[in-house]
Amino acid sequence: MSRLDFIDVTGFFVPFIVNDEFQRGIHKVNTVDLHIDVLCKLLEHPGSNWGTGHVDGIFDATPERLRQGGVKLQVFALYLPDTVALNPESLFHAAELFWSKVLTVKGMKLIRRAGDIETAMREEKIGALLSLEGADGLQNNLWALHLLYRLGLRLLGPTWNHANWACDGAMEPRGAGFTKAGKQLVAECEALGILVDVSHLSDRGFWDVAERAGRPFFASHSNARTIKDHPRNLTDQQIQAIISAKGIIGLTFVPWFVTAPEPATIDDVLRHVEHVCVLGGAEHIAFGSDFDGISRHVQGLEHPGKYPDLIDALLKRYSETVVKNMIGENATNFFMKNLSN
Repeated sequence: MSRLDFIDVTGFFVPFIVNDEFQRGIHKVNTVDLHIDVLCKLLEHPGSNWGTGHVDGIFDATPERLRQGGVKLQVFALYLPDTVALNPESLFHAAELFWSKVLTVKGMKLIRRAGDIETAMREEKIGALLSLEGADGLQNNLWALHLLYRLGLRLLGPTWNHANWACDGAMEPRGAGFTKAGKQLVAECEALGILVDVSHLSDRGFWDVAERAGRPFFASHSNARTIKDHPRNLTDQQIQAIISAKGIIGLTFVPWFVTAPEPATIDDVLRHVEHVCVLGGAEHIAFGSDFDGISRHVQGLEHPGKYPDLIDALLKRYSETVVKNMIGENATNFFMKNLSN
C-alpha cells in the first residue's frame, strides 16, 4: 500500500509516493546521534551498569534502545558534573568509564578513525565516538588533551554554558570569545585531528572558531534560533557558516530549545529541520538528541528507540534519500572525511 505525501527540500512542496514497505525498511538505515550524556550519569551513579539496560530508570539511552532506534554511530559526551572535581584526573576517570562500561558492552566498537566506521558498519556493531563537552577539567594542560586523544577523544566542545579558562559559553552574560589559551587549545585540536564542536559557545566564541578554523567544525546539539529564540540555538548566519565550512548541525531534542511553551512535539522538531533546509542545509542536517542530559523530553522522542517515529514524520515531508541523509549519512560522511586514518 502506498499513499500520496508531499516533500520539501528547497521550499517548494512536490508530491511524493511513500511506500509503506519502504517506510518500515528505512528503520534499518544507519542512524547517527551526535550527543548523549550516558558518561555523566555513570559518574553521578557509581556502580550503575549501563550494559544491563535502564536500571531503576537511570538511563534514556541503553544498548537495547540504541539498537531499537537503528543507531549505528553514537557520540558519547564526556561532561564533568558539579559533583566531581574539575581536573584532569576526573577526565581520565570518565574516559575509563567509557572504556570499562561502554566499550565492553557486546556489539560496541570504538571509533577513532574513518576506517573504524567502515569496520563497525561491516560487522554490524554500534560505533562509539568520544567527545569532550567543556574543557574545564583540562585546566589549560595540553598534555592532558594529548592523553585523552590516546584514549579515543576525537571531538571537543571548549565549554558548557558558562565561562572557563578557554572561552565564554552561550549563557555567560559577558559574551566574550576565546582567551589566548583557548585559541591555543583550538589550534592543538586541529593539529591532533580533534574536531571542534561549537554547540554551547557564545556568539563571539562561535565566530572566533569560524574565522580561524582550518578544518570543518560542527554543532553537536543545537537548533535554529529563528524558530526558537534561545542563546543555545544557532542564528541563520551561524547555520550558513557551518554549511560553508562543510560541517554538520545536530538538531537536538531539548524541549526548551525546540519550542515554547512546552510540551514540544516531533512536529516542532521538524520546524527546525525545515528552516535549515530553507537555508540550504539539507545535506548538513544531523541529530544530537542530548538523551540522558535532559529531564524533560519531546513527546514521542523520549529515548533512542523512538528514532523510527522521527523517521516516519520525516518521510511525510521529504524523499527517501533526503531522510537517509538527515538520519545518518550526512554525519557519517562528515566523520569519514574528517577523522584521520
